[in-house]
Formats: sequence, structure tokens, C-alpha cells
Amino acid sequence: MEKFNLVAPCLFGIESVAADEFRRMGFETVNTENGRVLLQGDANMLARANICSRFAERILINVGEFTALTFTELFDNVKAIAWENYILRDDAFPVNGWSINSQLHSIPDCQSIIKKAIVERLKQKYSLNIFPETGTEIKVRFSINKNAVTMMIDTSGDGLHKRGYRKNSNDAPLKETLGAAMCDLARIYPDTQLFDPFCGSGTLLIESAMMAANIAPGLRRYFAAERFSFLNSQIWREERTRAQDLIRHNIDFKAQGFDIDPKCVELTMQNAKKAGVEKYVKAAVADIKDFTPPKERCLTITNPPYGERLLDIKTAEQLYKTMGERFKFGDGQKYYIISPHDEFEHFFGKTADKRRKLYNGMIKCQLFMYFKG
Repeated sequence: MEKFNLVAPCLFGIESVAADEFRRMGFETVNTENGRVLLQGDANMLARANICSRFAERILINVGEFTALTFTELFDNVKAIAWENYILRDDAFPVNGWSINSQLHSIPDCQSIIKKAIVERLKQKYSLNIFPETGTEIKVRFSINKNAVTMMIDTSGDGLHKRGYRKNSNDAPLKETLGAAMCDLARIYPDTQLFDPFCGSGTLLIESAMMAANIAPGLRRYFAAERFSFLNSQIWREERTRAQDLIRHNIDFKAQGFDIDPKCVELTMQNAKKAGVEKYVKAAVADIKDFTPPKERCLTITNPPYGERLLDIKTAEQLYKTMGERFKFGDGQKYYIISPHDEFEHFFGKTADKRRKLYNGMIKCQLFMYFKG
């Protein structure tokens, strides 16, 4: 069976988390680079990556790599790629991408040259002068980094962070892929008792519940590659059946969320229902001043509001002080808190056992981990 070279972009800071997940899925060739994981697998593994990855932003097929310092080199190398293996005569093939630290830095010009090169290649193969582009959409993506060009085809469509359960969100939602990475770093088990005192639209509660029950995040959504002519539609049925069979039932997992805003609490429960995890998730209106974790073993994962999102800096710092007063240590409680504030530990009143640099969108954050009691 044909093997594909795949590229899985991911948020900076979670590359190793994503790589470990792909190895667990069954990928044998897995390599990490800044902001992405490189894979090799057959069509079934391509479908599996889309359906099951909690941390990747999308799954791309790498169809060619080369160095280009001029537009002539870019055109000639793109034209040399066997695009007819992927694009039929009626298919639409929009081109998009990015360039950094390279001679070819104009994105519109690169898009135009690449599009023209693909058209010229397909003209020769299909004996057409005009392409209707009324069929299946095959999104062509390119990256140019230090003059190294990678040409790719997007198999995901919408980003993989779009699980399908969050149609609406609060003002400052945590990206699902980042929320899932936080849960993975905190180690979720089928019997975990989890709390989030700033639950917002419920992302951390829902991602942790899906992880505990081993529910594949892409089970309830559609992927662009399901319409690709060069992929057998049977692979999607097979991989969805496989993912369905791996779901854990009758687990003892509980996730409890709190928020000062009643609309957030309502939204959390709506989203939990859409995700199919409402039996594991509860949410209630409560102020952080009243938060008291149970004395038995429990895990708190949270994304408190901060200056660059919802609160001014001084209010956020006071919030951290309150958290430090309310969060208790020593009876098996663990805390994983994400914040962009460099002095979080100072205001929280306790030095983290471990830190990890993560990015919430373009905002550089730290995940402060307290797990030693």
C-alpha cells in the first residue's frame, strides 16, 4: 500500500506531546521539528491521524521539497511534481502558504507562481487550457523557510482543533488542542477527579473527559480528504469503527467546573452534551473566593483570566493571590495552571515544581505544574 509523507503542524511547545500520540496510534516513522511533526504512513494512518489526533492542528501530505532562490526555480520545481496524482481535471485547487527568512518573501507572488506551475503541469496531462475548478476542493499549501520549500495538500479542511462541540464560546476561549495538551501533561486517568474553577466554555473539562473515555476528537466531524479521488472512502469507515471500538465505557471519571458567569456555566454544559461527555461533566456558578478542593486525591487544571485577555493586570494579580489562598496542598492535590504572567509564582505564593513554555494563540505562556504536594 502506498505510503504518504505527512506533516502535522502543532502549537509551539507541544511537539513532543503530539509525537508521542502519533507513536501510540501506530506510526513507526515520527520526527519532530519546531511547530510540526513529520510522519510516514498509509491511507488508513492518514485517516487515523485526522480522526484521533488531539494535539495536531491539521494533517498535510508532503508532495515535494526543494530549494528555491528565484521565482523560476519555484515554478520549475512545482511544475515537476506529479499533481495529476492528486488533482482531477474538474477539481478546485486554491493555493495558500507562508514564507520566512527566505529570498522569496512575497506571499501573493509565491501563490501566483505556484498556481501557474500547477496549471501548466495539468494542462499537459489533461490537454485542457481552462480548468473549471467546480469539483472537489484540493487545498494546496506551501511553506518556505530559509529558502527550503515544502509543497503540501491539506487533508483536514477545518483545523483539527474544531472538534464540532464548540459552536459558541466565551470571550477568550482556550484552543482545544492546547487544552488537550495541558490535560495530557497533567496525566488524565479513567478514575481522575478533575476541577476547573475558571471553566469558561468548558474546554478543559471536555477535553479531559474525552481523554479519560478515549473518545477520538474527530469522530463527530468531516474531513476534506473524505472526498479526495486518490483515497478510498472505505478507510474512513474503517478508522471511525476502530476509534469507536476503543472508547472506554463505565469509567469513574468526574470533571467539575465553576465560573462566576452563569452564561459560561450554561455554555459548558451545552458543549459537554455536544461532545457526548455530559455524564462526566458538571458545572456550577461560583467565585474563586469560595473554591475549596476536596481533601482526597484530585487534579485542578485551569486557565485563569489575565490582563491580555479579560482582566487588567492588577486584577489578574489579585486573582492569583486568591488562588494561592484557596488551593490547598499536601493531600494528593495537583494543580496545572497556564498564565502569561512572568511573576505568577510570586503572586500565587508558591514556586512551581515544573514549568513548561506553551503558546495560547500568539501569547507566550507558562504551564505552572504543582504535583509534589
